[in-house]
Amino acid sequence: MTIEEFQSLDSPIHHWSAVQKSLWYDKKGDWKTAHDLIDQLDGLDAAHVHAYLHRKEGDPWNARYWYNRAKQTVYTGSLEAEWAELFKLYFQ
Repeated sequence: MTIEEFQSLDSPIHHWSAVQKSLWYDKKGDWKTAHDLIDQLDGLDAAHVHAYLHRKEGDPWNARYWYNRAKQTVYTGSLEAEWAELFKLYFQ
């Protein structure tokens, strides 16, 4: 799936993981639903997206906590670039 195909969807696909759905809701501008989907999940993938969402929220302390939980370095590029990298990781 390309980013363009992903963005053209009216709703997330039912068989997607919570991480994938979270990325879809974030891209559609619904940060709260994106966060709610992964807030209580365990696992490195959920922690990675959780870190990105807190960085986007403007909460660097909380983002660092989640990057650490995800075993990832803190991302320093743009939010758009980070989202694109997460898309590649979890959709391709």
